[in-house]
This record gives sequence, structure tokens and C-alpha cells, in this order.
Amino acid sequence: MVQELIVAITAACSASVIYVAAGARIVKQYERGVVFRLGRLAGEVRSPGFTMIVPFVDRLRKVNMQIVTLPIPAQEGITRDNVTVRVDAVVYFRVVDAPNAIIQVEDYRFAVSQMAQTSLRSIIGKSDLDDLLSNREKLNQGLELMIDSPAIGWGVQIDRVEIKDVSLPETMKRSMARQAEADRERRARIINADAELQASKKLAQAAEVMSEQPAALQLRLLQTVVAVAAEKNSTLVLPFPVELLRFLERAQSGQPPVVTAPQPQPQTPVVERQPAVEPVEPPAAPDRINGVPEALGLPEAFADTEGFRIPDAFGLLHEPGLPGDPGEADEPAGPEDSRKPDGSGKAAQPAEPEEPTR
Repeated sequence: MVQELIVAITAACSASVIYVAAGARIVKQYERGVVFRLGRLAGEVRSPGFTMIVPFVDRLRKVNMQIVTLPIPAQEGITRDNVTVRVDAVVYFRVVDAPNAIIQVEDYRFAVSQMAQTSLRSIIGKSDLDDLLSNREKLNQGLELMIDSPAIGWGVQIDRVEIKDVSLPETMKRSMARQAEADRERRARIINADAELQASKKLAQAAEVMSEQPAALQLRLLQTVVAVAAEKNSTLVLPFPVELLRFLERAQSGQPPVVTAPQPQPQTPVVERQPAVEPVEPPAAPDRINGVPEALGLPEAFADTEGFRIPDAFGLLHEPGLPGDPGEADEPAGPEDSRKPDGSGKAAQPAEPEEPTR
């Protein structure tokens, strides 16, 4: 009898230990326990540590409360400015309400993933390409709000959403590269123009100073010569102004160089005068009747000193209106002016003809 009692007590103790062991549960620090008793939510959420449930009656569901990193697959879409892009992102979320994460949604991980993909496609269609590339912070905030709105009812809180990469077509990449190159070139030209403007102002100031001291210009010329002479592969042609030679001459003779400021000279109009042209008188025409034969270029042998007719051997004295011209018929002579030989054997002298009008 005693043995049977001992066996019964031992069996009861063993059953109690097994029962207690079957109902014992340990909840980790990063977990929360949700107990369902006969299919219904029973009691509060079990905190981390050792907890007991009714074996074969209660069922404990552990929910991870850590932050979950969920990558979003790359989504292809068309931006508002009609550019085809592929965008992928990552979502950081965690469970803040364990009962709702178990009761309100079947699989909160899958639900958050699908909602993130849909929201990412919507963000791509509402944004421009420049916003996707340079204004990602604003897009991340908008994407976070779009995913967090339905996730609050699931007991899930979206901590952060980040767009990882934006893939562009090759043609678009080349176009953007040309655009960036053109923009760089534009900025380089603006910088060069600004530098030229500043340099021109400084050169104008230097020119004013050199105009007051002409010796400064000579010193600047010598400095330029020294700088150019440093290159041995160059040929230097140096014009020497007269002022520099005078300056060196005064320095060699021991006299102090005199530097005078250039005095402004009054500008007087210069009138060019043409040299006076003296009139040239034409040579007098030779007198072929009463003149000297040398004026006609004839030798002295042809001079008619005794009133004889000059032989016309060269055809120089044949002129209309002259006596003895064979080309003109003689006028009929009257009885008073007929030519009769006198006793001397000479023919009578004809009357002197009138001088022809030139």
C-alpha cells in the first residue's frame, strides 16, 4: 500500500513537473510575447524573461521588436519629364505594437515590402530626373510618409526610407555628360572674362603711373628683356629707343639723369600745302619767213642773205601761202608786176607776201 502511494506521488510529481515544463516559456529581451488562449488574445503582452502559459490551452507568439532592414527591389518607371529610370531603395522599420502586428496583418514584413514598392513607383512618376539625382532627401521623406500611413494600423513604424541607386540609360548618361561639360566650359569662360577685366583695370593703373615717370617704362622694358632672355631657344629683337640711349649717356658721364614729365603739346591742325607750279611758256614758233634759218635747224649755207630763194631740198619751207610753193598755183601777174630780167641778169624781186596768221 505504501509502495503504491509512493508510486502515485512520484507519478503526480512527475506529471506536475512535465506540466510545468510544458507551460514554461522564456521571452528574450528584444521580443514580446502574445498569448492566445483557445484562439483569443489573453492578457497583456508578455515582457522579456520567464513566463508561464497553460499547456495545451494557451499559445504564445513571439514578436521581434528589433529594427528590420528591408531592401526594396529595383522598380522601373517613367519620371515626370519622360525619362525611363530604375530606382531601388531600402526601408528601416520596427514593430511598436505586437498584438496588432500579429492580428491586423498576416505577414507584416511582406505587407511593408509591397507597400514600399508601390510607393516607390508612385514617387518616380511624380518626380523629375533632377529631383531623383540631387534632391533625394525630400523624396525620402515623401516616400516615408506614403509607407508609414497604412503601416501605423499594422503596429509597424517606419523609421527611415533611403533611395539607394538610380539607373539611367546610356544615352541619357552621355547627354548628361555633355551638359555637365558645357556648364563647366561656361563657368570657365566667365572666370577667364572676370580675370581679364581685373587685369585690364590693373594695367590701366600701371599705365597711369608709367605715364608720370617715363623711366619706369624703360625699367619695365628691361625686366621684360630679362624674362625673355631666360629662354635660350628664343630670338630676341630689342628696339632701342633714343630716350634710353640718352639716359645711359647721362649716367656714364656722371650727370644726374634728367627726367621730365612730358608736356602736353597743343594740337595744331596741319595743313598740307602743294608746291606752287610755275607756268611753263611754250617755245616760240620759228619764223620761217623772216627768221634765222638756225631756228629751223638748217645749216648756215641755206641762209638767203641776198634775197635769193632758199632751195627747198628738205621740204621744210613748203607751206600754204609762201611764194614759190609748188602745191599752190601762182596768181596771174599784171603788166606792172611781170617779172623781167634786168641788165644784171637777175630776176626782179617779187613783192613780199603778207605774213600768214598762225
